[in-house]
Amino acid sequence: MAIEVFNRYEKKYIITDEMYHSIAPILENYMETDDHSRNGNFYNICSIYYDTPDAELIRKSIEGPVYKEKLRLRSYGVVKPEDKVYLEIKKKFNGIVNKRRTGMLLKEACQFLDTLVKPEPKPYMNSQILSEIDYLLHRYSLIPSLFISYDRQAMFGKEDDSFRITFDTNIRTRRYELGLDKGNYGDELLPSGLWLMEAKMENTAPLWFAKLLSMSQIYPAHFSKYGTEYKRMLEQKGLESKQ
Repeated sequence: MAIEVFNRYEKKYIITDEMYHSIAPILENYMETDDHSRNGNFYNICSIYYDTPDAELIRKSIEGPVYKEKLRLRSYGVVKPEDKVYLEIKKKFNGIVNKRRTGMLLKEACQFLDTLVKPEPKPYMNSQILSEIDYLLHRYSLIPSLFISYDRQAMFGKEDDSFRITFDTNIRTRRYELGLDKGNYGDELLPSGLWLMEAKMENTAPLWFAKLLSMSQIYPAHFSKYGTEYKRMLEQKGLESKQ
């Protein structure tokens, strides 16, 4: 069964093509690629973020509060109504990320999100998390707001498999055709040649990783896919209003 609850720290870094190709061979000494990233492969992740009509959740998140939360519907690749997806609540409190998710079919998730009627739990659903999502939907009156897709390579530590590193590239976004069955196209979020690297850990990163970052001159960055897209949208609207 897929893990449904995560508690961890996450550190983000914006790196260049050159940095990626420089550190990738070194990481192989300490990390194993996960099943979806064998032989240097990348796998596709698609998400739809839910927010209020006036974007309350992302506006609050950008302000950097002690506590923040998001709701998203996630799939691995483009899916069909009968395929499995994940409905997730992602929270952050004092730097600790908590992710709670339940699996369900795409058609079940869409019906739940559209009608706000909580489904009767099936064996592959988590009833507790369904109730938490139901509460969040009614508390905020959430609607689909943004589609984000990217290609990911993931690795986990040989000695500590709770330590993970992911590389995301080809990050694409759109605010129309908000369906996981509509394709993974959209506007590029980062300039060509830039990657998002994330280190995910239960406690602290291993010493070898800290040394690798220092040697490679890779520094933490405050970066949110949703937040970056939202800021860009506001900038574009500001420019259009001046024309």
